[in-house]
Amino acid sequence: MSKQDSTLKTLSVALLVCLVCSVIVAGAAVTLKPIQQINKVLDKKRNILAAAGLLKPGMGIEDTFAQIDVRVIDIRTGEYVEKDVSKFDQRKAAKDPSLNIELDRTLDTAQIKRQAKNALVYLVKRNAAGELDRNGELEQVIFPVHGYGLWSTMYGFLAVKKDLNTIVGLGFYEHGETPGLGGEIDNPRWQAKWQGKYLLDGTGQVKFDIVKGAVVPGNAAEQFQVDGLSGATLTSNGVENMILFWLGEEGFGPYISKHKA
Repeated sequence: MSKQDSTLKTLSVALLVCLVCSVIVAGAAVTLKPIQQINKVLDKKRNILAAAGLLKPGMGIEDTFAQIDVRVIDIRTGEYVEKDVSKFDQRKAAKDPSLNIELDRTLDTAQIKRQAKNALVYLVKRNAAGELDRNGELEQVIFPVHGYGLWSTMYGFLAVKKDLNTIVGLGFYEHGETPGLGGEIDNPRWQAKWQGKYLLDGTGQVKFDIVKGAVVPGNAAEQFQVDGLSGATLTSNGVENMILFWLGEEGFGPYISKHKA
């Protein structure tokens, strides 16, 4: 066998292996895509329930989420609008020029550039027996929020009591912040510090603050403050700016003003 024949065969085998692997990978991607989409939706629902403190071990996520009253609002008026929530994708709407609003840079503290004209709100209600019931009495409202951190846009949910001021919980389902630093926004111990804190002062202005370092006990603003993340000042600032935006007039402010108990 000549040296030239050996080289040709080696290249042919390598090319064949590459083609076979490409077909297998492409086939797997196409086959698994529907499953990935289902798991993505399920994970989002799990995070919504977690933010509201409703996620319990062994519970059925789909059954529990089915008791949440999901509504669509007009972001500018805060009014509920008639829209099929199963067909409304807020993230896609935010990228569609016909369905979004371009934000003034001076007001865009979350650095998202555009926002959808409509937004989702998740209403947690309970009946007289204390069970979750989409037709019961309002207990909590969960807001979808997003904003830019250090490296990425952080997507999450903020749950508040029916006074639309007291924080129940916060959780993120997608971000690209640095693990061990900004990625600590996923740390349950840090998220627990948010519970019971207030967002708005007596005049309805957003006063929430993520301080650098630890909150000083007993200070006048303690009830509005949460500890900053160690070594992740820019991510902490991004989370605070995200909250200021979405609870302000450019975000859910009109809804809060209209529906505040």
